Amino acid sequence: MSHLLWKTLVLSPVCLGVAVLFSAKVVAAEVETESSIVSQAKTEENQVLEQVNQYSLEGKNQNSRSQVTSVSQFSDVQPTDWAFQALQSLVERYGCIAGYPNGTYRGNRALTRYEFAAGLNACLDRVNELIATATADLVKKEDLATLQRLQEEFSAELATLRGRVDALETRTAELEANQFSTTTKLVGEAIFAVTDSFGDNDNNNTVFQNRVRLDFQTSFTGKDILHTRIATGNATVLPLANNTSEGTQTFNVFLGGNNNAFIDWLAYYFPVGNSQVYVAATGGIHSDYVPTVNPYFEDFDGGNGALSTFASESPIYRIGGGAGAALNLAFGGGGTFKPSLTLGYLASEPNDPSPGAGLFNGNYAALAQLNLNVGDRLTLAATYVNGYHGAGSALFDFGSVTTGVVGTRQANRQDFPGSGNAFVSNSYGFEAAFKPSDRLSISGFVLYSQITGFGVNDDDDVWSYGLGVALPDFGKKGNVLGIFAGAQPYAGSSTGSNPYHIEGFYKYRVSDNISITPGVIWLTNPGQSTNSEDAIIGTLRTTFTF
Repeated sequence: MSHLLWKTLVLSPVCLGVAVLFSAKVVAAEVETESSIVSQAKTEENQVLEQVNQYSLEGKNQNSRSQVTSVSQFSDVQPTDWAFQALQSLVERYGCIAGYPNGTYRGNRALTRYEFAAGLNACLDRVNELIATATADLVKKEDLATLQRLQEEFSAELATLRGRVDALETRTAELEANQFSTTTKLVGEAIFAVTDSFGDNDNNNTVFQNRVRLDFQTSFTGKDILHTRIATGNATVLPLANNTSEGTQTFNVFLGGNNNAFIDWLAYYFPVGNSQVYVAATGGIHSDYVPTVNPYFEDFDGGNGALSTFASESPIYRIGGGAGAALNLAFGGGGTFKPSLTLGYLASEPNDPSPGAGLFNGNYAALAQLNLNVGDRLTLAATYVNGYHGAGSALFDFGSVTTGVVGTRQANRQDFPGSGNAFVSNSYGFEAAFKPSDRLSISGFVLYSQITGFGVNDDDDVWSYGLGVALPDFGKKGNVLGIFAGAQPYAGSSTGSNPYHIEGFYKYRVSDNISITPGVIWLTNPGQSTNSEDAIIGTLRTTFTF
């Protein structure tokens, strides 16, 4: 905009106020977004989707502007401001200005010609209304002359703006007429993984496995969410010494097979005051509702975190699963210390009416966890899980996996005198995560489980611990370099050597929707046996999200 035009604005309080007004981003927000998209050479389809998304948010988000009747309603406008008089004139004399719901005007934001044109048009409409209602004495001849010159100056922008808004309205109407649902959106993930193990079993073949999840997320109030997830795949665990579960990777956590599709998770979240309630009808696990305190490694068994189930979260969250409910209670009003308490109960056989099964008489796991956030850098959690495990069950059973999804067979009660007996577990865990900077995260856990069997000399202890270092945005924004090391869950009564786990992976973000993660897992003494060779697992995982 030329200096001459700005001098003209200064000469008129109305026009000066118009200039201040035009930081408002109402309809012009879509135009600026579209211009940015075009400059980035995106496809026409992406332009349409982003324009419609921005347009649909107008009047609904926190940036929506509302009409004010006095300039004193703006908390960020002071009488000493250079534009105060012009702004006061626009508000009290002409009534053609709006502010944000939080009581701010935001007059220091950048201004585009499209925004200027949009605001100018709004004031012209108000001036014409005043004239039509016989209040022309409020409008000076000089003001009208200046406004007319401005209108001519921005006639091209106004015409373009009108055309783009009309096009957005047409596209929005078309999408609404053909949309899948007004309450449901689809979030999908597909994983391709090439993997093999070396050293422990030379007879293994390199395999190409897949897993797909389609999550239908439905909200009825805007604050609740119903997850209906369909899963399919053919991924299985690589065989290691003694058929141990130590080599389980997150894409192996799948209860189907042969690419058969089924509903693997059905759960509902809804708020009650400051608390959140979680109800799972099937496929519920503890990490669905409780903080696992392992950032950058945890991805809810998805394809963008650690490779292994061991490195992704403490094994204490793998005890039990199925159907049940949980409650997360937040304490206090914020500040540096932000404590909360999480309580949950999951039953593995909730739909079975047989004796020794059902919601309360079969396998179950009850969890209590105290969470504490100290500022934005430190998170601590103390966890307790009490579980009942019927005959032939595993400790880290994930709800139904009889061999476990993490740890040795001894820790999962598969190779133990009287392993076929039922047992009770009382597990205690401590988790911590520290983020000294935006480019470094350190997290870890310690687990102890006390096992009480129902047979003679059937008691045992299970231990596990791990420490991870993650470097987010390593090499490129969105990438993650992770290194994790620790001891997989092992039985204290076993005479074998402790099974150590060392894992390194690098998630490379190809685009917003595609990531490639090469990684290596080194397992010492797999199967908690001194005679077994170390196993090295190499994996190349590609994850598509949509």
